[in-house]
Parts: sequence; C-alpha cells; structure tokens
Amino acid sequence: MVERKLLVLFGSQTGTAQDTAERIGREAKRRHFQCRVEALDSYDVANLINELLVVFVCATTGQGDPPDNMKMFWRFLFRKNLPPGSLCQLDYAVLGLGDSSYPKFNFVAKKLHKRVLQLGGNPLLPVALGDDQHDLGPDAVVDPWLLALWDKILALYPLPPGLEIISPDVRLPPKYTLHYLAEDSPHPNGGLLQPTAPRAVPSELHPFAARVVSNQRVTAESHFQDVRLIEFDVTGSGIMFSAGDVVMIQPQNCPEDVQQFCQLLRLDPDRRFVLKPTEPGASLPALLPQPCTIRHLVTHYLDISCVPRRSFFELLSYFSTNELEREKLQEFSSAQGQEELYSYCNRPRRTTLEALWDFPHTTCAIPPEYLLDLIPRIRPRAFSIASSMLAHPDRIQILMAVVRYKTRLSKPRHGLCSTWLASLNPEQGDVRVPLWVKKGGLKFPADPDTPVIMIGPGTGVAPFRAATQERVAQGRRGNYLFFGCRQKSKDFYCQAEWEELVTKGFLTLFTAFSRDQEEKVYVQHRIQENRRLVWELLSSRSAHVYLAGNAKQMPAAVAEALQSVLQLEGGLSPSEAEEHLAALERSQRFQSETWS
Repeated sequence: MVERKLLVLFGSQTGTAQDTAERIGREAKRRHFQCRVEALDSYDVANLINELLVVFVCATTGQGDPPDNMKMFWRFLFRKNLPPGSLCQLDYAVLGLGDSSYPKFNFVAKKLHKRVLQLGGNPLLPVALGDDQHDLGPDAVVDPWLLALWDKILALYPLPPGLEIISPDVRLPPKYTLHYLAEDSPHPNGGLLQPTAPRAVPSELHPFAARVVSNQRVTAESHFQDVRLIEFDVTGSGIMFSAGDVVMIQPQNCPEDVQQFCQLLRLDPDRRFVLKPTEPGASLPALLPQPCTIRHLVTHYLDISCVPRRSFFELLSYFSTNELEREKLQEFSSAQGQEELYSYCNRPRRTTLEALWDFPHTTCAIPPEYLLDLIPRIRPRAFSIASSMLAHPDRIQILMAVVRYKTRLSKPRHGLCSTWLASLNPEQGDVRVPLWVKKGGLKFPADPDTPVIMIGPGTGVAPFRAATQERVAQGRRGNYLFFGCRQKSKDFYCQAEWEELVTKGFLTLFTAFSRDQEEKVYVQHRIQENRRLVWELLSSRSAHVYLAGNAKQMPAAVAEALQSVLQLEGGLSPSEAEEHLAALERSQRFQSETWS
C-alpha cells in the first residue's frame, strides 16, 4: 500500500500564503492524507529528494523577491551543483499569490515551478497565479485550481477502501489542546529555569527589548497626517546595520481591545494554561511562553485587529448555535459568498474583533483551544531605518506615518503597529519595544567617489536620511536628494537637518511641495527640470539612483521621468531609454524599495 503522505510548504510574508497552505492541509485531512504544513525555511530542504508529493504555496514580495521565510530554501534550490534529475520522483504543484499591479507579478511562483521542473519534478498542474487585484482576490484562481488538484492527487492516491471524504459538516480537531492550570498552581520563575545562553544577535524568535528614547511628531499639529521620528536604544543588543537596512517591530494589541475580546468570549484574562499539540510530533507556537496567560495570548499573539479571512468564517460556522448566524457564516465561507464577504470585511476594513461583535451567539460558544486555529498571529512590521550608526551609535531611528483613515464604518480605522508606537511616551518611564534588524533591499555604493541620486517623497526619505548620515560621516560628497511632500510649512520632515547639510556642501537638495502653488508639483517634475544634471551624473560619473516610497503611481511616474531624461539629454529613442533603465536596474545602479 502506497503511503498517502502530502507535504505543503509555504513562503509567506503577510500570512495569506500560510492561510492558503493551512486550508490545503485541512482539505488533505478530510481526504485521509497524512499531511504536514511547514514554512519553507523550517523544512530541511535536503529531504526534498525523498518526497513524493509536495504542494508549494508562495507569495512574491516587493521587487519580485521571495518572502523572508523561504530565502534559505531559495538559495539552496538555485545552487548550480544540484543534479538535473534529483527530484525525478516528486509529483508537485505550485500555487502563487501575487499582485498584478507590481511589475514582477507572481515571479517567485513562476520561477519555482520552472526550477523544480528543471530538477526532474513532475508537475500535476500548471502554476496557479492568484491575484490580489482581482475583485474576489486570489480565491478566484485558487478555488478552481484546488478542485483540479484534488482530482489529480486522488487519481494517484485513491481513498483507502471503506473510507469516504470527511464531510464539510464535520469539524476537524484543533491544532492544539488547551489545558487550564489550577488557580493555585505555583508560578515557575522563568528567569531561573532558562540556561543563560550567550546572547545571539536578535531575531524574530529572540527580539531585543529596545528602550524608546524619544517619540517626536515631525508634521505640523495642523497637518492631517501625524508622522513620527522615533528613536530606540539598542545598546548591548549586538545589533549592527548599515544604510538601507530594515528594522522589524513586533506590535501588540491595545488593552481596551484585549479586554473587549475577553468579555465577548467570556475568558478570564488572568487564567494560565499550557498547550499540547493534537498531532504527535507537531511543534508548539515558538513565540508563546509555556505556561501562558490568556491576557498574554490576546495581547501579544492573536491578531484581533486584522481583517478576517474566509477561513475564519468557515471555522466560526462550526461553533454557531444560532441558525441565522450559522447561515451567514456559511455564506461568507462559500465560493459564491466571496463578493458579499468582500463588501462586509475587506472594503470597509472590518477587524476580527468587530466581526465577532456581529456574531454574539457564536462568539461566546468558541472553545478556547480553537483560538489559535481561528485567529492568525500578529505579524512583525518592517520600517526602513532612518539613521546611521556612524552618526547615532547604539540607536535606531524610524520615520513613521501613523495609519488612520475613514471607511463607511463609523469608527476610524487604525494601523495596529503605528497607533501602538505613537502612543508610547518615554517620559512616562521605561518603555520597551521588541525589535530586530534585517538586510534591506537597498545597497549603497562602496566606492566613495560614486554619486548617489536619491528620490524619496514622504516617508520614503527614511533610508536616504540613513544613507546621507552614513556618507557624510565618511566624508563623501556627491549626495543628491529629491524630496517631495505637500507643504513646506507642514510636512517637510527633518528640514533643518537637510538645510544644514546643503550649507556645508554635503548635499544637493531638490524639493517638490505639491500643494504650495496652483498646479501640483511632484518629484518627477523636479527630475525633468534638472535633467541635464541627472544625465551628467548618470553618463559621466556612473551615479547610482535610488527610489523609495509609496507604490501607487509614484514609481511609474519617476521611471517615466528618468526615461525622458535619457531621451532628451542622451538622445535615446523611447525603447532604448526603457532598455537602458532596465539595464541600470539589472546592474544594481537603479534600485527601488516601494510599499503599498
């Protein structure tokens, strides 16, 4: 009898790929497969040659890069010395999750599919290209693809005799069982039990609790947007970074939301519990202490402010004792109900906590052990580091816009991390934030004579503040900055700092204040006005060009402005200009880091 084993490996940045991988895992259990669902980087890739059946689910980030939790796997897979037939016994399928508004749409999934094929793998289906931009989101592609996938898999591995597919009406067991400790059980002293290992460099599993030194608003009080310059003290952490790197921050839920959640689910926040995996050999959540309180779980782990996904409503429907609520939950989790779900959840950005309010009978019937299946963990947030260690040793600074906006819901929407960080007041005592640093996408030139052209509207200027501080500390001139914002008097961040560097001859600054005159002026206009200088820097001095900021229309408009410089000053045809810019990108002389 052939072993019916399926491995689902995911590379996920925001959690969507993980959610989809876990959905495939549940569907596999209903079809009586032994199934493991793992992040690509926690899987021992050397075992891939022994696997018979694997489904890869992977997102594409930024400029066509693999997500953080599949980077090691990616490097291994593209090693030149892997023999061409090494995966010849593998049946596989690749499901990609991307966003077609980015140029390298689903690049990682396409490349992975091709590479496994090169290594001898046998594809069960063409690669699936899920698209965030579709009206119904990636599910528009994922749903039909999964139906076809199960047909293929069940043809290879039929159900064992006498077994049926477990009906969707039957609730699957939770990932973990939750055991409450007696109220009077002793509290172990965590500090004494841990062997004092030499401090490793901080990482997601071992963040550094950095003290907040200052939290300063850098926009005028009258300006609609609150932008902060926040400084953290990382003395003794062993953290090292250079310009272009990114700090990861692990946010937490606010006490009011935690209290509301516990009331809704009738949970005692001070109760302590331990978790046991339901399946032998499965690991426990790495970031939860054992034992743990309900308050800690809800404050630091469960993302109760995220917009809930379809899988949330599907699981919730099993707990419902109320017929009306159950019908609605089943509609939201069906393929036909996705438009309805989109306008209930995604369009108004309704949070998980708010959705639970709308289903009160179901919510108070949720068994606590299902909380970790129902609600994803809080993801860390990435910020470009806005300072240099050469100018500010043992410090990390970030430039952060506080996310707040209106939808049709009466309560304004708030970004979890930025709202929490903005609320921290270092004058009220010792305030700490868990953080670690990772390499960013921008690499600045090693040669001291290479000029840099930096284009950073809004908070996109953050990595260029770090780069400028670093280059000035090294005595490098040739720093050209194009900065854009709305009004000189309201949101010209770090104005005095830039002006001082201009006076000292370290910086050439071009500003675009879009609302300070009748017609709107943006950074791309300033690039075109200064096209002779830009061309001279590019053609005669081998300058590097960097772009950072919001990914809506700005990157395309800047690329167009640079192409017009190449045409008007360099005499290139439109197609030559486009190819020249692409060549600069390939040789890392044009780099961009944009976010949506």
